[in-house]
Amino acid sequence: MSKHVVVGSGQVGTHLASKLVAQGHDVTVVTRSGSGPEGTVKVAADVADKARLTEIAKGADVLYNCVNPRYHRWLTDWPPMAESFLAAAEASGAVYVMLGNLYPYGPVTGPMTEDLPLASTNPKAQVRAKMWRDALAAHEAGRIRTTEVRGSDYFGPGTSDQSYLGDRFLVPLRAGRTIQVPYPPDMPHSWTYLPDVADALIVAGRDERAWGRPWHVPTEDPLSFRELGERMAALLGLPAPRMAQLPWPLISLAGLFSPMLGELKHVRYQFTAPYVLDSSAFQRAFGVAPTPIDEALKATLEA
Repeated sequence: MSKHVVVGSGQVGTHLASKLVAQGHDVTVVTRSGSGPEGTVKVAADVADKARLTEIAKGADVLYNCVNPRYHRWLTDWPPMAESFLAAAEASGAVYVMLGNLYPYGPVTGPMTEDLPLASTNPKAQVRAKMWRDALAAHEAGRIRTTEVRGSDYFGPGTSDQSYLGDRFLVPLRAGRTIQVPYPPDMPHSWTYLPDVADALIVAGRDERAWGRPWHVPTEDPLSFRELGERMAALLGLPAPRMAQLPWPLISLAGLFSPMLGELKHVRYQFTAPYVLDSSAFQRAFGVAPTPIDEALKATLEA
């Protein structure tokens, strides 16, 4: 049994902590509110408090950064938290596993691989890119051991209300109503299953071959909104759902009143052209495959 500190108990952190508990590990979950799944030690703390996080991480084998500030707060919230994580990892000697994303790549042509430059010019994406570069520099200097695990848009049991495949998609699907989507419904897009994210984080934390570079979470072949809706409907014994794309000017107008909707303009490029994640490097290195899509969709619907 080893000690794992999971910071953040959202859609990924909850899956991760629960899986680690099931494997018999000593798991501490750190959140601002002190929440967390059953079987864990729950600690309320401000992650930006360097001394406090360092104290909590003492004796840990692995420290996971599964925090997810609201997108419109990345510029203010991430820098102090990133500094705190690095200090805690260095002081404790814990392997520092970062939950990353694909935003730092920016618009790309072709499948995304881990060797792509972090070329996005978006300031929020640049914050995430700097977090990885700073952690990698500390790793290369021998101060810490680290890796970053990156996935595409999440789906699965426990998906947050921000997910494109959450209630805003599933409720009208089940009711036989038209599903309204903010982007073209027939564009191929990679979707990453939440339990696969947690499994990849666990592998990355325990296998030294993962350290010192980023990895992509095992992810199935891309599917459009329409293809996903049709597969889900078939699993439910329903006819193929109708879909309608919301007018972009309407979304832009709503963004004036909703910070989250206002941020959609920064990620629109991910849905107006094929957005394909290549996870073959992780799959080859660690012998891990993504959960078959119909199995993942069935679990999502049952949840």
